[in-house]
Amino acid sequence: MPKKTVKKKSQAKKKKKKVKATLTMERVLTEISNDAHEFYNQSRFGSVLEDGKVQLSLLEALYLMERGKLLIKDYRKKKVSFDEFIKKAKRVEPNFWIRYCVFKDIRDRGYIIKTALKFGADFRVYDRGVKPGEDHARWIVYPVHESSALTWYDFAAKNRVAHSTKKRLMIGIVDNEGDVTYYEIKWIRP
Repeated sequence: MPKKTVKKKSQAKKKKKKVKATLTMERVLTEISNDAHEFYNQSRFGSVLEDGKVQLSLLEALYLMERGKLLIKDYRKKKVSFDEFIKKAKRVEPNFWIRYCVFKDIRDRGYIIKTALKFGADFRVYDRGVKPGEDHARWIVYPVHESSALTWYDFAAKNRVAHSTKKRLMIGIVDNEGDVTYYEIKWIRP
């Protein structure tokens, strides 16, 4: 009988506590803790603020929540469920689910993905093992739903942005099941 008790205690030690965080309109702020800082230090989730909290994007927060690493509460200290979080995020960002499917897929493949607003794109993606600040991103990524229409002008503009920032252009096409297919587009000289 004592062997089972020892096993349970060792399993409890292995299981990490969830980092507590608060949902605001467009971002999520973690508690001040070493575990929260590990999100940034290990995998470059969010950014560390001067007060010691880690600020996460809605995409990053949902990803960590889905992985069981983050407990999110609203301003009233009420726990926010996965579905409630998505509903709130869609109010802020109507294209949230399409962007999340691409974000999640790229993270699951072992790449670091960050926003790329300053490049005029949705995301920038770094090679495996490269962290932002150590080197430049390799790709800029635009997520689109498979039923979306993209004009040639939009396509040319996206390609021009990628070329001018010396990055590869990737289009992530999300189907109705949430699966993502990627197309990399390059400039070539005939």
